[in-house]
Amino acid sequence: MNRRANIESGIDRLIQQLLMAQAPDGSWRFCFESGTMTDSYMIIIVRVLQLSEDELVKQLSQRIVSRQHPEGYWSVYPNETNGNLSSTVEAYYALLYSGTMKKDDPILLKAKAYILSNGGMQQANSVLTKTMLAATGQRPWPRSYTVPIEFLLLPEWSPISFYDIVGYARVHIAPILIMSSLPDTTIPEGAPDLSDLILPNRSWEYESESFNHTDDIQQQQCLYEDYFAYDFSNFQSTYNSVIQSGEAHRSLLQNVKRELFQLLPSPQSVKQEARNKAESFMLDRIEPNGTLYSYASATFLMIFALLALGYDRNHPRITKAIQGLKSFVCPSDKHWHIQNSPPTIWDTALISHAFQQAGLPVQHGAIQRAGAYLLSRQQHKFGDWQFHNPNTPPGGWGFSDINTIIPDIDDTTAALRAINKLASSNTSYAAAYDKGLQWLLSMQNDDGGWPAFEKNTNKTILTWLPYDGANAALTDPSTADLTGRTLEYLGSTAQLKLEHAFVRRGADWLMNHQQQDGSWYGKWGISYIYGTWAAVTGLAAVGVDASNPALVRAARWLSRIQNQDGGWGESCESDRKKTYIPLHLSTPSQTAWALDALIAVSPQPTEEIERGIQNLLYMLQHPNKQSNTYPTGAGLPGNFYIYYHSYNYIWPLLTLANYKRKYSPPLG
Repeated sequence: MNRRANIESGIDRLIQQLLMAQAPDGSWRFCFESGTMTDSYMIIIVRVLQLSEDELVKQLSQRIVSRQHPEGYWSVYPNETNGNLSSTVEAYYALLYSGTMKKDDPILLKAKAYILSNGGMQQANSVLTKTMLAATGQRPWPRSYTVPIEFLLLPEWSPISFYDIVGYARVHIAPILIMSSLPDTTIPEGAPDLSDLILPNRSWEYESESFNHTDDIQQQQCLYEDYFAYDFSNFQSTYNSVIQSGEAHRSLLQNVKRELFQLLPSPQSVKQEARNKAESFMLDRIEPNGTLYSYASATFLMIFALLALGYDRNHPRITKAIQGLKSFVCPSDKHWHIQNSPPTIWDTALISHAFQQAGLPVQHGAIQRAGAYLLSRQQHKFGDWQFHNPNTPPGGWGFSDINTIIPDIDDTTAALRAINKLASSNTSYAAAYDKGLQWLLSMQNDDGGWPAFEKNTNKTILTWLPYDGANAALTDPSTADLTGRTLEYLGSTAQLKLEHAFVRRGADWLMNHQQQDGSWYGKWGISYIYGTWAAVTGLAAVGVDASNPALVRAARWLSRIQNQDGGWGESCESDRKKTYIPLHLSTPSQTAWALDALIAVSPQPTEEIERGIQNLLYMLQHPNKQSNTYPTGAGLPGNFYIYYHSYNYIWPLLTLANYKRKYSPPLG
């Protein structure tokens, strides 16, 4: 069978597999699989609330056990060097709390030995791990770790305010601030005692650097108005001087804290005002299914915060939140898994577009059903994105099917690709398309690039706040993957090229952010292959010639990192260390990304492309579990990585379709 026939066969096989997986409502509902964090927290919250969910706890416990490494630890990605202490503490806690095993079980003994040999529970440094342990009385609240809750009352014109933080971080921080302002070190009834995971004579991480500010602040009898009349000049000058002098970020952090604590003379009335605001902030962002912002991680924190505020464990808000979390269950191998947020819109839009690129006519029933589903999920509510982008009507799409207030750039471009042809002959789709395009264009950052969720949310000072991963989690800067993906849509689908000023600014941003080796870093996928694919295909789509030095360097870099088997693979370690680290294993999605980029800038198939296509077809015909399940999606560097069950279908299908359309002559 010749190469063309193999490609045709591969395309047909992928299409048939995806057609069989489409739901009756037109969507695709593949699993969004991460590590064990969400499973562990679900067990802990079920036990804290004393719910009768034995089958759920059993299933989640079995999945956690199945992912333990022989050395006794758990990890956030398969090849994480020496494991992950935070994940191991969470898993140990959940398994013990589940009641499915006791402390003398070999699984827990091995985990305990790993924890103690790595500094004890004190050294678990994940934001969520520390919060969960503190919320359930297993560790003291790290005073240096949390910003005082009065932070929420800072006016928008101050050098730093709550709304300078991106929305997906705000919904995690608000409940943390509530809990840390009402610290309760009581271990819940029936909860295990984890004190044997604490090494004696070892302080809690960061504790020695904390400010014992609470009593001093509460003793000050300052008027509420004085709080808002504070002169920010000292704060700003301190910030500027530290930035200009190049001192270490920890020095800046100490100065920021001192200024904040001077700024926040907090009698109880002000503290209560801040709590009320934080509570309202959470409640206003509960999605119809009861979850906070459609994220399991934020919902866990919300439940703990509501309990801290005095809500009964059977309160309807808590009960509905639990039901929403249970709706996030998906099967993983033989066990259940709690998704952090189902990727229904993302998968449906990508698959519909891939079908159309592969030659399915827009009249096909699968594309019609997918289009109707996507049309029903366009967002018409104003969300937090409007704080930095006022006077723009809503019109974007979100990630999850229950997401009604959180549109994002990537899902919006994906949906617009999927309904583009439908809009040419249907006024309902045309109106939706126009609204989506206008929303997308309005979200371009002032620097020319595109963010993921919120416009111009990139204050440097936020990256130095005392949260692990703050540099990645608290801001929403322009990124190569979002900018490249947006340009690819604008050029290939909307037919907008470099002669348009906003397109030129996006292309210039990409050109100015290429790495010296020719790659680009992608924030939401792993990592340099993902970013380079997005940048190259985006630049090529808007009219940058393949001979441009930036595209030549990128193609050379991709060729240089090709594996011996013809495929491509990159380790999640790249995301943590911010430099390309090979996986020494080819994955279908990363191979498809690299090939798609090379196809975009190669007039004729090159040797690297032909070898890559051969490898991709082989992986599709002979799936390997290690290659197929390696996480190639990113959420938070060092803490959260995603294995999208859909990716081994979507990206190979799109790449094979692009290869066929560009290089295969028509029949006859």
